[in-house]
Amino acid sequence: MSSYLVIYEQAEGGGWGAYSPDVEGVVAVGQTREEVEARISEALSAHLVCLRESGRPIPEPRTDAGRVPG
Repeated sequence: MSSYLVIYEQAEGGGWGAYSPDVEGVVAVGQTREEVEARISEALSAHLVCLRESGRPIPEPRTDAGRVPG
């Protein structure tokens, strides 16, 4: 089973957004980090199921992230 990097961003208004750079077009939004985490997990899972069922290729995870002291 593959693991995809997910980017979480907090909006200035306080809500949250999430996306995976490796899976085009899959995004989620929510009022809290926990809410957006659950939604992006569901969205990624559903998208990958649709890709498999339609015989389309599953994207390979190819991005990673790290932090650099600033």
